[in-house]
Amino acid sequence: MSIAAINEQLLRAVGVGIAVFTYPELSLQFKNEVFETWFSDDGIAENLPEIFPTLDIDNLFKVIEASDHYATEWSFRKKRRTMAITQMFTRARISGEDVLILECQNITRIRELESMIESYSTMVERNTREIQREKEQVEKLLLNVMPRGVYDEYKNFGVVSPQKYDSVSVMVLDFIGFTKTIDKVAPATLVSELNELFSAFDRIGEQFGCERIRTTGDMYLCVAGMQDASMNHAAAASNAALRFIRYIRRRNENADLSWKCRVGIGTGSVIGSVVGVQKYVYDVFGEAVVTANIARQEAQALEILATQDVINNLNGEPEHEKARSVSAREAGLFSLVST
Repeated sequence: MSIAAINEQLLRAVGVGIAVFTYPELSLQFKNEVFETWFSDDGIAENLPEIFPTLDIDNLFKVIEASDHYATEWSFRKKRRTMAITQMFTRARISGEDVLILECQNITRIRELESMIESYSTMVERNTREIQREKEQVEKLLLNVMPRGVYDEYKNFGVVSPQKYDSVSVMVLDFIGFTKTIDKVAPATLVSELNELFSAFDRIGEQFGCERIRTTGDMYLCVAGMQDASMNHAAAASNAALRFIRYIRRRNENADLSWKCRVGIGTGSVIGSVVGVQKYVYDVFGEAVVTANIARQEAQALEILATQDVINNLNGEPEHEKARSVSAREAGLFSLVST
């Protein structure tokens, strides 16, 4: 087998088509078998513009005159399939005549793979965004049922160990006449009202370092001092409770539905833990919860009752120089009244 035949077979094997054109006339002088196979379905044309009608001939001449080389890509239909080829034009001088040598290489598979990779990358990116959104939603949901520190422990270790907090302040709030309100108000309206009220309480509590632990019906329970043992948690819970009452009073002035809440605050130790296996929830138990509930049950409408330990731990906070009550109640409870 001759060298020329071997070269022809190699060119065919790697999908390279070769053609030679006169320059600047661009008349076809030579083509190899691969080139002819690609562009001769209806009989091959005799010059470059006819073979590639969309080729920018003016730009071709301009670039060739400047650098003797011109590269571009070409796509065409071949047996119901779109083929993509690279075109490399090179000006050369053979036997004293200028010619334009065209080398065409099939890159269809490369383009298909690039398209597949791009589609896959787009899919992965979309799935990653969806997973991130789901992760954020799960995180938001879990942070609604457990404090940040507890959530971090659950995220890192997959379990939550019961923990004792030696000194915290617990605030418990509920609404007077809630059962009667249920009978008078449409369910959607009731849920909307509670959502607005509890969302406002969350925002206020966050300003003072109070973490909402749970809501049960009309009851709202939050704790101060769990994440920062050095804070004055009694003052934080009291300040937040006073803001709750002020918020309710202002809201009642313009709202169709009037709410009257009562609040109890207790200080002491609690144990915090996740309860349940499948439908688990974070909860706190202990002395401070018990005393806060007792104070809440004794409170009147729009009143905050606190235990003696809460009053002792206010430490002359400016808010309570004016707002601290002086009226003692049974069981050692004191009323915090906003001026």
